[in-house]
Amino acid sequence: MEQIGWSPRLETQFDKVFIHRDSWNSPVARRARKIFAADKVEQVDHTPLSEPGDHLSADEFNRSKRLLYLTEYKGRFFKRCPGARPGLACCNYFVLNLGLQCDMNCTYCYLQSFLNTPLLTIYTNMEQALREMAEFLDEQPDMNLRIGTGETVDSLSLDDLTLYSRELIAFFRRAPHWRLELKTKSSKVDQFLDMDHAGNVIVSWSLNPQHVIDQEEFDTASLQKRLQAARKCRDKGYLLTFHLDPLIFHPGWQENYKGLVEEITKWFTPNEVLTISLGALRFQPEQRHIMRERFGLKSYVTQAEMFRSHDGKFRYDLDMRRTMFDFVLNEFRRQGEGWNLFLCMETRESWMGAMTGMPKSVPGLDEYFDHRALRAFRQHRQQSDLLEGRTTR
Repeated sequence: MEQIGWSPRLETQFDKVFIHRDSWNSPVARRARKIFAADKVEQVDHTPLSEPGDHLSADEFNRSKRLLYLTEYKGRFFKRCPGARPGLACCNYFVLNLGLQCDMNCTYCYLQSFLNTPLLTIYTNMEQALREMAEFLDEQPDMNLRIGTGETVDSLSLDDLTLYSRELIAFFRRAPHWRLELKTKSSKVDQFLDMDHAGNVIVSWSLNPQHVIDQEEFDTASLQKRLQAARKCRDKGYLLTFHLDPLIFHPGWQENYKGLVEEITKWFTPNEVLTISLGALRFQPEQRHIMRERFGLKSYVTQAEMFRSHDGKFRYDLDMRRTMFDFVLNEFRRQGEGWNLFLCMETRESWMGAMTGMPKSVPGLDEYFDHRALRAFRQHRQQSDLLEGRTTR
């Protein structure tokens, strides 16, 4: 572990690194003490900054991204996806939360709606997370699960510090019928490309046109770097998924999203991408104020005309969402058949308009999202790899 490198930016992106006394000798803390200058690192006996209340101010939120805190998590890591609520169509998977707060700065980030901790926190007791999954595997040995790690942190943006991807990939060799999704807007994949894996690890990128990345997704990898990193993973036998989420309305949006689809289809074939999800911009009502305070009104997100939906979130009106979904779906269809597309975190009406049916009306939802697509994906991959003289899983 100590021989694996890290990005130069990691050494300077935090003003201070607090390590709880109970975590001081954890693998992550030992690696942090090697990476960061000694005058930045401080051992603490409790959370170093007082809780500011229900919500962070814009300044407190910005500052939290510059302060790193390594500590143990006292709750349960392994939980059902927050999208599994009445009125929403969700693809039914579990989440594994290994930290809280993201070091990137996307204008629309949903963490702004509820985060009230003044530090970017990484949980150091990874062994507990692995133990919870092992217990679930023992209790439900035949159950097919999809597990994501990108709900409260980016899965890979700080993985060159934690190296948690390596521990998870090793664990998932024990559960070849489970699927692990590492979701990111970074390009950090080199730290796990040498790993032996069971062919059940999905590396997943949130993608937007470069114009939207420049305008709304600060401190993230460029579109080209994300696609290059995805290609590295594909070449090592990892599964890929892409999330075109959130789709953001802006002047020239059709041209820009057409270009995004062309880039994806230039780099990859349908046989190389397991699924592509689409989702439109949405946020909690209380989020609008802090977004405007942090990013002003130059953002397409903060100036958007939004309407309250059934779930309480602000969304574009239904006609606009349908127009955007139809446009992107048709662009993929225009590029060829075989792309496995679906809507994520969307309302019933959007599903019915864009996809002609609800996901829970499809017989065998697990089969749709895991086995059917995965079997076809592997068959086509094996055929193409044989033609190219490669060996894959």
